[in-house]
Amino acid sequence: QVQLVESGGGLVQPGDSLTLSCAASAGPFVLYIMGWYRQAPGKQRELVASITSAGTIKYADSVKGRFSISRNNAENTAYLQMGSLKPEDTAVYYCVADIMSGTTFTDPPYWGQGTQVTVSS
Repeated sequence: QVQLVESGGGLVQPGDSLTLSCAASAGPFVLYIMGWYRQAPGKQRELVASITSAGTIKYADSVKGRFSISRNNAENTAYLQMGSLKPEDTAVYYCVADIMSGTTFTDPPYWGQGTQVTVSS
């Protein structure tokens, strides 16, 4: 069974930086793709970033140039480095993953519990 656990959320001021971590337990499965979704009240759920096992990365336009996703395959861990944070980045951030090669990642089957990121002065 694939399990994902996020950590690193918290309260920061606009312009600050924060790094989220996702520790994955996948047993015999290889996680083809890992990423981060975020959900805020009144807003659409948004795929913030994703990274495949081969290192292919995609970002949402809203975070390009500010966020950076990375992955340590040996440790089965993914990270999201967030910089120049804005109040509109406030959301619950979820680590997501899929074992299926070539997935479009529109409906990830595996989700973490979420970690709250609040950007406020």
